[in-house]
Amino acid sequence: MKKFVLAAVAASLLATPAMAAPQRSDHGPHRTVERTTVVKKQVTRTPQRHYQQQPSRQQYQNVRSWQRGERFDSRYARNYRQIDYRGSSRLYAPPRGYQWVQSGNDAVLVALTSGLIGAVIGGVLAN
Repeated sequence: MKKFVLAAVAASLLATPAMAAPQRSDHGPHRTVERTTVVKKQVTRTPQRHYQQQPSRQQYQNVRSWQRGERFDSRYARNYRQIDYRGSSRLYAPPRGYQWVQSGNDAVLVALTSGLIGAVIGGVLAN
């Protein structure tokens, strides 16, 4: 009988801390649920229409100031034509892959493949 009583006391001592700890279960009527509210801010934007404006003929005829490193576009060049460098004392022979073109009274050295401007000499072709 002593052994039975000692076993019961030992079992109760071991079971007491386990019984004192709160039980956690994720199911049942006493479930605690943390509720979070997510607020999403909705931004409404009006669609913007981008119209690509075509240059008018008058803009083509305006004098364009060319700069070295720009891409040469013949649509914006006034009096665009290929010129011979031998007819002017200020023009030199173009390197391979380049040509001299006229834009207004300016001589522009343009790369044949890429269209990049290598040099601009202003007022060379003035009459």
